[in-house]
Amino acid sequence: MIQRPRGTTDRLPDMAPAWRLVTETFQRQCELRGFVPISTPTIERSELFTRTTGDATDLAQKEMYSFEDRGGDSLTLRSEGTAPVVRAYVQNGLHNLPQPVKLYYITPIFRYDRPQAGRYREHHQIGAEALGDASPAVDAEVIDLLWSTYRALGIDDLRLELNSLGDPDTRPAYRQALVDYFTPLADRLDSESRERLTSNPLRILDSKSPTVTELCERAPRSLDYLGEPALAHFQSLQALLESLEIAYTINHRLVRGLDYYNRTVFEFVPPDAGSQSTVGGGGRYDYLAELIGAAHVPGVGFGSGIERVLLNLERSGTTALPPQPIDVYVAPLADAAVAEAMRLARRLRITGVGVECGFRGASPRSHLRRASRSQARVAALIGQREMERGVVALKPLNGTAQVEVVQAEAVNGIQSVLAEET
Repeated sequence: MIQRPRGTTDRLPDMAPAWRLVTETFQRQCELRGFVPISTPTIERSELFTRTTGDATDLAQKEMYSFEDRGGDSLTLRSEGTAPVVRAYVQNGLHNLPQPVKLYYITPIFRYDRPQAGRYREHHQIGAEALGDASPAVDAEVIDLLWSTYRALGIDDLRLELNSLGDPDTRPAYRQALVDYFTPLADRLDSESRERLTSNPLRILDSKSPTVTELCERAPRSLDYLGEPALAHFQSLQALLESLEIAYTINHRLVRGLDYYNRTVFEFVPPDAGSQSTVGGGGRYDYLAELIGAAHVPGVGFGSGIERVLLNLERSGTTALPPQPIDVYVAPLADAAVAEAMRLARRLRITGVGVECGFRGASPRSHLRRASRSQARVAALIGQREMERGVVALKPLNGTAQVEVVQAEAVNGIQSVLAEET
């Protein structure tokens, strides 16, 4: 039998309530702040990702699902959410709108990586981007949006970690300081970190090797290399977070995995944080638009894996409400009654009543078994005799007496029985 590809998963019906809870909670928090939805293509030109994420990143080197189409273009399945949104902002002239333009999305992400808990080769993200304003207040609002989403879900023990990477004009000095620090220690670095020493030394700070992590604790800190504008930005952001009563910890090793970040970077991690436990994170990317050939567009945003959120939802003990229950089962007792049964089901659904309807004539016992499995509270029985007399038989499934109502008043009659049952 053909199996699903490695690193993918089937989202079965029993997962739907929790999934819906996450997405609807996030959407509501976005709407409360004036963020509006955006959707970008599942495929983009490969250079959108290679030019923005950095040649030496894991994403560009080994994680993208890229292919050549029949026209000879190199295309890539969406490997991260930010660059496509910035591309859409520029290409569609959103700079002409009042700034910042505040956008959110719920989207699948594709990365060829080792599957792990809550992270698949096809996973899903909630994300938001605020474009066109460089104020630290925008950073604070974006962080508050994600923080408030987690708290509204009952996940209130995540730790916010914060850092600043400065601006492009100060980055070379910090990069050189890291090279100077790690070069004499190269024999103590793992092979991946030694490779990064020449290609992207900041990524050494993100190493999960215990030996390298210990060395990183004494490595130069990006905050010591910030220029005055970046330092003032970071100090303002901290003051704003404190005024919003959002606790944070400065993590000098926090660099994120993509090269387009500048200034603010942040992550939310659980109290039992392991090497792959980040629930969500993001930062500022004021120079990303220029990497794709556009004018300067300041921006800040985040992404949070829904599957990771679900793991923490389970850990926190939050229970999602089930979908709307089936209140009524409409049972056609004869094939000639199927059309009338479906018409009654439709009339009930218009009023907001959850209804399941049988599709063929069968005995009352057969239909009542199915009604019981659907957990309906009332069965509406329509057979040949009921049609001839213009009535519908209503049988509450709690064992109380069956009653009859005329067909024209069936909806009101069923609602009255449901109200009595409640």
